[in-house]
Amino acid sequence: MPVRIFLIFFLILVSCSKQEVKYEPKPRLDPYKLYEEGYEAFEKGDYFFAQKKFSEAELNFEIVEYAAKASIMSSYCFYGINMYSLALEGLESFIKKYPANKNIIYAHYLEALIYFEQISDEKKDVEPIIKTKEKIDFFLKQYPNNDYALDLKFKRELIINQIAAKELYVAKYYISVKKWIPAINRLKIIVKDYNQTIFIEEALHRLVEIHYYLGLENEAKKYAKILGYNYNSSEWFEQSYKIINKEYVLDNKKNEKKNTGLFKKIIKKIK
Repeated sequence: MPVRIFLIFFLILVSCSKQEVKYEPKPRLDPYKLYEEGYEAFEKGDYFFAQKKFSEAELNFEIVEYAAKASIMSSYCFYGINMYSLALEGLESFIKKYPANKNIIYAHYLEALIYFEQISDEKKDVEPIIKTKEKIDFFLKQYPNNDYALDLKFKRELIINQIAAKELYVAKYYISVKKWIPAINRLKIIVKDYNQTIFIEEALHRLVEIHYYLGLENEAKKYAKILGYNYNSSEWFEQSYKIINKEYVLDNKKNEKKNTGLFKKIIKKIK
């Protein structure tokens, strides 16, 4: 008896599995209405709701140009609420799907801007700074005469200074633990690659300081000459001159005033 019951149930299941499953598509949403709702929320500052509507609008638009516009608006909404990783994902998708769209330049600019805004101070990881520089360099190479280029050129200068600041910070750490070779290597990077930054003078002075301490006076004098030739009115040249010429007396009040002024300039520029 149990075997017969089992067979009956098996036959029922088999017959049911052969029946075709009917698919009923969902009604298509009005993309114009969705975009309008998204834009109204966007103007009110409700970026979270706006992003949702722009994303839905993109999926429902049949006209590629309108879908692209909804896509980049969606990414901007993520940017507006500091959801940077989702904004970057959206922009990467936009660039791949709509490479010929008129907003492609803005998409690349917004990418660079997002990377720039995620940069922390020079004591932390340098990788985000390098990534930002790469993005900005790409934009300036592709669109050198675009309106956004001027803003990114200014930001690139700040980034270069921050990379140099990072190298100097690491070099000074090595100096503090008396690891002279790594310190020298870091300082030479500044001299070679970032000699237009505000940190070049201190880097040259530290090279004078280290080489003189190690008894390499000719090397110390070489860097002192470079410092003197290019920055003979700076406090770092005076510090280096004092190392090589022991009888020279520094004007500490003058140096203090210069240091304060330099510090204020750096803070003002970073802000």
